[in-house]
Amino acid sequence: MSGDKEDKDAERDEVLSQAYAKTRKSLIARLENWEDQRTWDEFYQTYWRLIYSVAIKAGLRQDEAFDCVQETILTIAKQSKRKLYDPAQGSFKTWLMNMTRWRINDQFRKRKKDTAMAGGEWENDRKTSAIDRVEDPAGEVLDRLWDIEWRKNVADAALARVKALVSPKQYQIFDCYVIKQWDASKVQKKLNVSMAQVYLAKHRVGSVLKRELAKLEEEDHAG
Repeated sequence: MSGDKEDKDAERDEVLSQAYAKTRKSLIARLENWEDQRTWDEFYQTYWRLIYSVAIKAGLRQDEAFDCVQETILTIAKQSKRKLYDPAQGSFKTWLMNMTRWRINDQFRKRKKDTAMAGGEWENDRKTSAIDRVEDPAGEVLDRLWDIEWRKNVADAALARVKALVSPKQYQIFDCYVIKQWDASKVQKKLNVSMAQVYLAKHRVGSVLKRELAKLEEEDHAG
């Protein structure tokens, strides 16, 4: 049973990885005339999964969710060039949520139009329609979902940065001991390392992780 789950998780990750690469390539191509292409590539790598996860849980299909990711980031990039985002009006976290909400709604409207053109029927029950839940003026459903996914994304983004800053071996030890919560003895045996190496990796990688988490939090508050 555990093996089946791991196989399914690996298959899902592979599909996401391929879609991520395709969407990233398309996005960068559409930004090719901009001097800050590298900045937006980093932005994409940091926030794509957050936008994608919220879009999926709001009711979009995978292809729609990736379109939502690309359109959200393109819209933000264009607004940033015109300097329409004002940090004084709120946090970057809330601003990004609103930008994502609008692009999710765009996808639902597009689906509704495509369905109508194909002669199908669109769900008209305001109590169950996904778009009506997302467009709820109070935004309570999306707000809660966004908070959960935001925290997860910050942690994942920080880990991705850490992985690029420390040695592969130290990250592997940290991943097994701290993230997967293996016993120290199991880490020693499986990775063929000493107890000192286990605790050293925990300390060093942990310190880098705290630093990167703090940076991401600062980016939110600074906008």
